[in-house]
Amino acid sequence: MKIYWNGESKNIIGKRLKELRKAQGISQKMLAARLQTEGFEFTDLTILRIEQGKRFVPDYEIVAIANYFHVSSDYLLGIEGKE
Repeated sequence: MKIYWNGESKNIIGKRLKELRKAQGISQKMLAARLQTEGFEFTDLTILRIEQGKRFVPDYEIVAIANYFHVSSDYLLGIEGKE
């Protein structure tokens, strides 16, 4: 498996995740708890590390986050704007 890293961040969704979370006025801990109820293994540290770009994010987690916020995966990935 080859993992690409631009040297600054291990993911490209961190900034948008933080924006979406803050727009809803929820904490990292609350977001993690809500994603856990949907069957995903998130903690507040996981959310923090994603937002800081210190953690790789698998595709299934991108889909879970996109579904939670009712946005597309493309939006999280910076491919398209929010509709």
